[in-house]
Amino acid sequence: MRTYIIIPTYNEETYLAQTLQSLVAQTIIPDRIIVVNDNSTDQSQNIIDDFANKYHFITGVLNVSAPNHEPGSKVINAFSRGLKELDDDYDILCKFDADLIFPKHYLESIISIFKANPKCGMAGGFCHILDKGDWKLENLTNKDHIRGALKAYKKDCFKQIGGLKSTMGWDTIDELQAQFHGWKIKTDSSLEVKHMRQTGASYSKTVIHKQGEAFYKMRYGLLLSFIAAIKLGSRKKNLMFVINTMKGYYMALRNDTPYSVSDEEGIFIRQLRWKGIKNKLF
Repeated sequence: MRTYIIIPTYNEETYLAQTLQSLVAQTIIPDRIIVVNDNSTDQSQNIIDDFANKYHFITGVLNVSAPNHEPGSKVINAFSRGLKELDDDYDILCKFDADLIFPKHYLESIISIFKANPKCGMAGGFCHILDKGDWKLENLTNKDHIRGALKAYKKDCFKQIGGLKSTMGWDTIDELQAQFHGWKIKTDSSLEVKHMRQTGASYSKTVIHKQGEAFYKMRYGLLLSFIAAIKLGSRKKNLMFVINTMKGYYMALRNDTPYSVSDEEGIFIRQLRWKGIKNKLF
């Protein structure tokens, strides 16, 4: 199966070389890697050029965007820029972050997952962070969710969901829409990926408001949004995260912010979320 990878990159000189080295050392080499330099001000471009000169399947492209590093729209805009450089001759499309170290068999295992189940639309492993000398699971999401840092899509699924939404929460919207269209989401806990930088360490209050906005745009409704905010806040051990998330929800409601999913998809999403809650309670 032909595999294409897009890596949005913003000031990743500390980690980028390790990420690329782990990908060129895979047991199955990707057919294309597009590294998108999203207006970096460090030495990221030099690293990209070095790898592009050594490996014919690596290409670097420049994306000029706003300098503010805001989760969601910025990274997806960079991803979309990379997508323009690729043809349609792929079976699997990956969106990877530039601060990961993949085990050598990662792509081989992802390909095997897709081959084993024709209805699998998305697949991925799990991020691990360094904690007191040990690599431990970055426990921010459920075991059935694929982190935005290491998404892999079957082409038909990617096309059917209309690509990735340029908004915070895109890495949940894609899975919900995939399931709406009948695709399966497959995670593999044996695929341990080293995440060199912990997620969300420097997110501002404004960005946390965007999390609440994301719940609104996914048509969760008030109660589901509150439950989701509490769940995330408890994992982060941060009460203010819950408060600021719900402020973001009400701001989106007051501003009549456009939804990211259709009415029909919203009904499906709420039913799916409530089913998941009931399964955990009973």
